[in-house]
Amino acid sequence: MEIYINREHLLKDIEYPHRYLPGNLLKTSAVIFSIILLFLLLFKPFGVAAPEQKINYFLICVLHAFSPAIIIYTYFGTLNYLRERSQINSWTLLQEYVQIGVVLLLTGIAGFLMRDLIYQHIDNWSWYYLWEEIRNSLVAGSLFYFVLRIANFYFQSKKGDPFVLQFIPLHIEPGESAVLSPVFIKTQVKQDDFSLYLGELLFAKAEGNYIELTSYKNSQLNTELKRISLTQFDAQISSHPHFFRCHRAYLVNMLQIEKVSGNSQGYVLAFKFTEAKVPVSRAQLSSFNGLYEQLQQQHST
Repeated sequence: MEIYINREHLLKDIEYPHRYLPGNLLKTSAVIFSIILLFLLLFKPFGVAAPEQKINYFLICVLHAFSPAIIIYTYFGTLNYLRERSQINSWTLLQEYVQIGVVLLLTGIAGFLMRDLIYQHIDNWSWYYLWEEIRNSLVAGSLFYFVLRIANFYFQSKKGDPFVLQFIPLHIEPGESAVLSPVFIKTQVKQDDFSLYLGELLFAKAEGNYIELTSYKNSQLNTELKRISLTQFDAQISSHPHFFRCHRAYLVNMLQIEKVSGNSQGYVLAFKFTEAKVPVSRAQLSSFNGLYEQLQQQHST
C-alpha cells in the first residue's frame, strides 16, 4: 500500500509556535509536567514492576514527568538562542516533527539513565532496556503530542477569526500618486540608502539585518537585498496603509495579493507574478481582516 505524504504541507513556511517562544516556554514545560504526572498517577503504567522499585511510586511519577519537561525547556531554550543568533525566521511543520522526535529520543535516553535510580534489576544497563525506554517514549510521546495538537486546534478554532471566504483582489487607480511615486528609504549606512516604487513591491521578507524585496517591474520579477531591518523599513512606509506586517518575517502589499487561502490557524497569500507564498500569522488574522475590509471599500474592482 502506497503512503501519501503531502510534501508541500510539510515544507510550507509557518509561524514559529508560540508555545516554544522564550516567554511561553516555562509555562509550556509546566503544563507538560502536570499532564504527564496526572496521567501516570491515574493509570499507573509503572505498577507492573512494583517489586523491583527502589523508591516510592509517586516519586517515580515525578521523575518521569519532570524529565520531558526539563528536556523541552532546555532543548527549545537552546534552539531559540541559536535561531536568534543566526537570525533564522523560517519554520516548517517538518522542522517541528523533527524537533519533537529529537526531544522524544532524549526523553527515552533519560528514562534509561534513571533506571538504576528507580529499579533494582541486574539488566538495567542492557541494550534491551535502552531500546525499550526509547520505544516507549517515541510511541507514548507521539500520541501525547498529537492529542495536544488536536486539542489546541479545537480551542483555537473556537476563538479564531472568521476566514476571508470571498477574497476579491484589490486594485489602485492609475492616478493615485501615493503608490506610483518613488519613496526614499534611509538605512543605517548613508551609502546604502535607496529609492523604491512601492506600487511595484509585492512583499518584503526579513533576512537577519537585511530585507529581501520582491517586486514586479517592466513585466519582470525582481528580488533585491537591502541593508535595513524589516521593522525599520515598515516604520518608514507607515504612511502607506496598504502595506501590512502580516508576519514577523514578512510585510506585504495588500494591493498585490491575488489569492488568500487558509483557516483560523493562519492564511497563505499568493501573488499573480510569482509562485512564492507569504504567511499571515494567527495573531495577525484579525488585523488583516480589518485592513482588507477597509481597503476593499476603496480599491476593489
